[in-house]
Amino acid sequence: MFRHKTALILYFVAILAITGLLVDKEILLGKVSDGDNEHYSKIKTFTETLSIIKQNYVEEIDDKELINGAIKGMLNQLDPHSSFMPPDAFKEMQVDTKGEFSGLGIQISVKDKMLTVIAPIEDTPAYKAGIKAGDTILKIDGESTKDLSLQDAVNKLRGPKGTSVTITIFREGWEKPKDFIVVREVIQIKSVKYKTLEDKIGYVKLTQFQQRTSEDLENALEALEKDKINSLILDLRNNPGGLLNGAVEVTSQFLPEGKLVVYIKGRSGEQQDFNTNSTKKTDYPMIVLVNEGSASASEIVAGALQDWGRAVVLGMQTFGKGSVQTVIPLSDGSALRLTTARYYTPKGRSIQTTGITPDIIIKTEVKENGKSHPVIREKDLKQHLKNDVTKEKELEEKKPEPEVSEAPVEMSEADDVQLQRAMDLLKTWKVFKQLPKAG
Repeated sequence: MFRHKTALILYFVAILAITGLLVDKEILLGKVSDGDNEHYSKIKTFTETLSIIKQNYVEEIDDKELINGAIKGMLNQLDPHSSFMPPDAFKEMQVDTKGEFSGLGIQISVKDKMLTVIAPIEDTPAYKAGIKAGDTILKIDGESTKDLSLQDAVNKLRGPKGTSVTITIFREGWEKPKDFIVVREVIQIKSVKYKTLEDKIGYVKLTQFQQRTSEDLENALEALEKDKINSLILDLRNNPGGLLNGAVEVTSQFLPEGKLVVYIKGRSGEQQDFNTNSTKKTDYPMIVLVNEGSASASEIVAGALQDWGRAVVLGMQTFGKGSVQTVIPLSDGSALRLTTARYYTPKGRSIQTTGITPDIIIKTEVKENGKSHPVIREKDLKQHLKNDVTKEKELEEKKPEPEVSEAPVEMSEADDVQLQRAMDLLKTWKVFKQLPKAG
């Protein structure tokens, strides 16, 4: 028994040691101090608990399951974007960045220990089934989602193409929950969609920031320029973000080379700058559309273009996710998704919990049964990081948030109030530019 207990202690200490080396090397958060070593001495309590469970629990349980559960518990004590990914989940995450996976097509988070829909991805099974932002997922295939980790929820929602999953939804305004039976499909997310609108206004919608997004955007702009566009609308509404480098590469196509796009600061306080890296840039009038579903990388792009005066930002206050997550592989094929830094716009604004305030605020209310749908933002998530630049209370007093607002649903171009206002502004821009100067 002593030998078995010693082996468990060495196994867990080895995991901590490997993790510490990776964090130290890759994220540069500083060396372990004597105070940290005192914390590690408390591992004894953990190993005692592990040993008691192994000896006395009513059923035999696997060591790896216990330790993985403990790691998940540690990550759950942090902010809502830090998580532990078992090997299969880590592989899925790597697939996600390439823009293809099998599932329903919804962005989810945990609010008040309940699984909550941030937004459905356009043209996916969840979107077509009528799942909406703000919906609470009470059950997945009849099993309660209360206290379910985000990663475990993702694993339950994903599955082979053609299989179905029943999700029990409650929506504000409903008297009781409803079941949605959704058939999984291979979600091939086209991160860039484009077309030419009237008066030669170019329109580009970015749905996510993936590995190919910048390249696809460049191809889209080339196609639009062949169509002789004279202005551009960049639509980042309901874009949940993605790769940080993708945001920098996208911004690089609209600003001169060497311009600061974003900088990040970790625990050590050391600043790391990310600058534009392309000699090719556009110079036509530009409007960026954002809303409550615009998060993370979307906010980086909108914030940089706004700070440099390159574009007018129009729409609603963005989601407010101003933190950077680093994926740290572990020795057994699993990984940590750990919040390691905050990011800031070129002018030093922190987006965390506050988001990007549009230059022109245009609210679009989508109502169903006489009720507007609630909006979930970063500041609504439990254990979110605080804004270290501006106090949240002060911001709320200066700019009170609307109680309800737009939910992402399909609408025609003519009914899209924000898009129509952007088009009107660009048309007006052109008219004023052509006015003769007063003599």
